[in-house]
Amino acid sequence: MKRLILPVLLTVSVPAFTATQPIVVASKNFTESYILGEVVAQLLEREGFSVDRKLGLGGTKICYDALVVGDVDVYVEYTGTIAEAIKNLDGEPTLPRLADALAPDGIEMLPPLGFNNTYAIALAPAVAASRNLRTISDLVPHGDLRVAVSHEFLERNDGWPGLTAVYGFDWTPTGIEHALAYQAIADGAIDGTDAYSTDGELSRDGLVVLADDRGFFPTYLAVPLVRAALDPRAKAVVALTGGTLADAEMRDMNAAALGGADTAAVAADYVARKGLADGAGPRRVEANGFWTRLAGNTARHLQLVAYALVPATLVAVLLGVAIFKVAWLARAAVYLAGLLQTIPSIALLALLIPLTGIGVLPAVVALFLYALLPILRNTVTALTGIDPTLRRVALAMGLKTAQELRYVFVPLAMPSIVAGVRTAAVICIGTATLAAFIGAGGLGDPIVKGLSLNDTALILEGAVPAALLAILTELTFEAIERLLTPGHLRAAATTS
Repeated sequence: MKRLILPVLLTVSVPAFTATQPIVVASKNFTESYILGEVVAQLLEREGFSVDRKLGLGGTKICYDALVVGDVDVYVEYTGTIAEAIKNLDGEPTLPRLADALAPDGIEMLPPLGFNNTYAIALAPAVAASRNLRTISDLVPHGDLRVAVSHEFLERNDGWPGLTAVYGFDWTPTGIEHALAYQAIADGAIDGTDAYSTDGELSRDGLVVLADDRGFFPTYLAVPLVRAALDPRAKAVVALTGGTLADAEMRDMNAAALGGADTAAVAADYVARKGLADGAGPRRVEANGFWTRLAGNTARHLQLVAYALVPATLVAVLLGVAIFKVAWLARAAVYLAGLLQTIPSIALLALLIPLTGIGVLPAVVALFLYALLPILRNTVTALTGIDPTLRRVALAMGLKTAQELRYVFVPLAMPSIVAGVRTAAVICIGTATLAAFIGAGGLGDPIVKGLSLNDTALILEGAVPAALLAILTELTFEAIERLLTPGHLRAAATTS
C-alpha cells in the first residue's frame, strides 16, 4: 500500500518548478488517451516543467516498453490492461497488488483519475432492435452478424478469448482498427464492435451497449504510470489528477474532441475547470498553422527516409558487389533480406523498442532493414546477368578484378542498381508513416491522429503529401536512370 501513498508534497500546494530536462509524456493512439496525455503535459507545463510530447504511440506494448526502458516518463494506463495485458495477473487485481507487480520494472502507479473505462460490446441500434439483443448472452447465437473488433481485443485474455470462455461463443469476429469501427457501423459495413465505455461515439451515434450480464469485463480505472526515478515534484503534479474525473465527464470530453474540438483545448478546459494548477510556469503555445505543421512533418519524414536509405544503399551495393560471384552466398543474402520483408512493420517497430527505445532510431533501423532487399536483389541480379562475352573480353584485355568491376560490371549494372534504390525509396516513404506509432514524427502523425478522431482532413494532411513525395521520388529516380543508361541502349529502347 505504501506505493499508493503520495509524498508529503501532495498535502501542500505544488510550487512552480523550472526543469531543464524535458519530461516525456506519452499516450496511446485513441481519442481519450490523447486528451489525458495533454492533461498531464499541460499540468506539468503550468508548474514550470519542460515537456516533450510523444502522443499517439501505438498500443499498450509500445507505451509500456518505452516507459520501462526510460524513453517515456509518464502515460495514462488502465488497471484492467495492467492486470490482463501487461502483467497477466490471476485473481482480483487490487491497486496495491498492481503496484507491487509494476515495482520490479521500476514503474510506479499514481492514484486513479476516477472514471472506469471498461470494455463493452456495442451494436447498431437497428440491429439490436430487430434481433432483440440486450445482453452479451443474447449475442451468443447470432454468429451471422457482421461483428468486427479491435485487433488487441481479439487477442487479449480480457477480450474475445476470455469472453468466449465465459459466454460460450462458437464464432469469432474479424479484426478492425478501433478508430475505424464506429464509422464502419455508421456506414452499415459492420453491425457491431468492441467499445470503451467512455467513448464519445456511443452517445453521439446512439449505439446500444450490451449488458455484461455475467460480469466478465474487469474494472479499467485510468491511472498514471510513471518511472520510479522521475522527479518527485513531477509525480506530485501528475497525482493532482487523482479522483477528478467521472465517467460522464470523460465521455463528454471524448465527444467534444470527436465534434471537432482540439484535444489540447479539451484538456486545457478540464485543467482550468478543475483548478488543478495555479503555478505561474509557462503555458504551451500550440503551433497550429497548417503550413507550419506540414513543413515540419515533411522535413522529419524526409529525414527518416534519408537516414535509412543512404546507409542501406551503401551496405546493399557493397555487399552485392562483394558476393555476387559466389552463387550460394548471394542467394543466401538475398533470402535473408527477403525474410526481413515478411516481418510486419508495426511488429518490427515494437520489437526494436527494448533495444533502441522509441523515436527516430528504431524507425530508421526498421526502414534500413526494409530497404535492403530491393537494392541487394537488383545489385546481385544485374551483376550476375552481365553477358559472359563481355567478361571474357575483360579478361582478355588483362583487366584486374578492381578494374573489371569499375569499367565493366558496375557501369552495366548501375541502371538496375538505381532501380532498386528507387523501389527502396518508395517503400521507405510509405512505411515511414508508421513511425508515428513510436514517436518518431513525420507525415504519419496527422494520419494517426486523424484515424483516432475520425478526422478526414487530418488523415489527408499526412496521406496526400506522402503520396506526392512517392511520386516525386519516382520521377527523380526515373530521370537518374535515364542519365545512367548508355546512349545506345536508350536509343534501342526508344525505337522498340
